[in-house]
Amino acid sequence: MTRTGLLADMTASLRVRNFRLFALGQVASVTGTWMMFTAQDWLVLRMTGASASALGVVTAAQFTPVLLMTLAGGAMADRLDKRRLLMAANSMSALLALALGLTVLSGRAGLWHIIACAAGTGVVNAVEIPARMSFISELVDAPLVPNASALSAAYFNVARVLGPATAGLLIGFVDVGGVMLLNAVSYLFTVAGLRSVRTSELHRTEGRRERGGVVEGLRYVGKRGHLSLSLALTAVVTLAGFNFQVTLPLLASTVFHTDASAFGLLTAAMAAGSLLGAMATTVRRGRPSERAVLATAASFAVLVTLSGLAPTFTTALLGLGLTGCAMVAFAQSSNHRVQLGSDPAHRGRVMALYTLISQGTTPFGALLTGWLADQWGVRGALMASGSVCLSAVLVAWGISLARHGREESAAPTRVALERR
Repeated sequence: MTRTGLLADMTASLRVRNFRLFALGQVASVTGTWMMFTAQDWLVLRMTGASASALGVVTAAQFTPVLLMTLAGGAMADRLDKRRLLMAANSMSALLALALGLTVLSGRAGLWHIIACAAGTGVVNAVEIPARMSFISELVDAPLVPNASALSAAYFNVARVLGPATAGLLIGFVDVGGVMLLNAVSYLFTVAGLRSVRTSELHRTEGRRERGGVVEGLRYVGKRGHLSLSLALTAVVTLAGFNFQVTLPLLASTVFHTDASAFGLLTAAMAAGSLLGAMATTVRRGRPSERAVLATAASFAVLVTLSGLAPTFTTALLGLGLTGCAMVAFAQSSNHRVQLGSDPAHRGRVMALYTLISQGTTPFGALLTGWLADQWGVRGALMASGSVCLSAVLVAWGISLARHGREESAAPTRVALERR
């Protein structure tokens, strides 16, 4: 395949006008969101004297609603117009960012203001995330859904590069309150993109999910080991390993003793690696193997541990870049294995469960990582995270081998019965 042909395959969904408008709006708002995260975390550390536990509480407040309300948000996405729901959710996020930004600039902001805004953002995300994930299938034809999903991860990681780096520079000029106001403005681009979508070109179905579908979806997953294993591994890895909102600011402030700009560089280095991992998955057209999921999880576990041992700021940048690449490679492999391994009648419920597992564990992971960092330091917390993830991979590998062994031993019996 030529270089031009490869690029065309990687960007196939962008030739669809509706998806292109949606993606451009998302790049703007997600960039603003990561600017907000950087400013918010830096403000918490500044207000609390670099307290890891306080940072963990703020992160937990932001993600707890995802744990509690995502299934309800998925039901709303099934019953309501997803485009209008996304417009409302992004408008509410803009209002929350505006309120916190003005409070910070007025000099009256306290830690409880940050926690309240984080919790409000979490409630909005519990509605927005399942709506956004399922809206992709309305923007493009079914064959382009995997490519659109991978491109969504790619632009998310582009924003993760631009957002923290930009925030690190802007904090020195407009302080954290000004960065928060810019985030509020960024949501307007998403709303504008959604308003410009041609509804006549959306791929909508008239069907509605039956009541009680969540319970049926859980039964469906429980009877399929290839799905439940990937979901269980995702739960452990995200719980123990995907807590960089807590660890990165602590690395910058307590290990390398740097300023907000250097914190932005650490986050941007990891996001740059994540972008490479996301772009690599855009060419995928089939379902990844279980071995690929295990291999990417093991790579992530090893690299997290090595990042915790990084002796200098430069080596930390390199280690976090590689860690970001492995993180997205695992997340996309697991996502695609679960999504493409589910039949269409159950796929929405299975992906709602995947979202709940992959993002709903964040509050517990943030609190645990914050506590570990207070006890052992951020280096110890990172090494503990890597060890837990690697142990989970080894257990999952053993379960996979045992299941395949049972399937192979049962195969001759099935053949004999069919011949009778």
